[in-house]
Amino acid sequence: MPERVYGHTESGELVTEQMIEELAEEAERGYEPGQLRSRRRGPGRPPMGETAKAVDSVRLEPALRAAAAQRAEEEGTTVSEVIRRALREHLRSA
Repeated sequence: MPERVYGHTESGELVTEQMIEELAEEAERGYEPGQLRSRRRGPGRPPMGETAKAVDSVRLEPALRAAAAQRAEEEGTTVSEVIRRALREHLRSA
């Protein structure tokens, strides 16, 4: 029976059950500090500043969401940025 293949590595090597077992054994033995390097997986979202950000959800009625989307399109930005700016302005004026 042919060995099951789970995909391939970046270099094109097939990921087999044997490879998975070897990697799991290596991980179970542990790694020295610094042996694993931190690496971004892809471009991802750009940072918005130096500190961690929180994600909050708000419910918008359809007309308000459509207006925000229209403004974002006109300004070449995102709905999230339109909402952030509106909230900042509201809090400054309070």
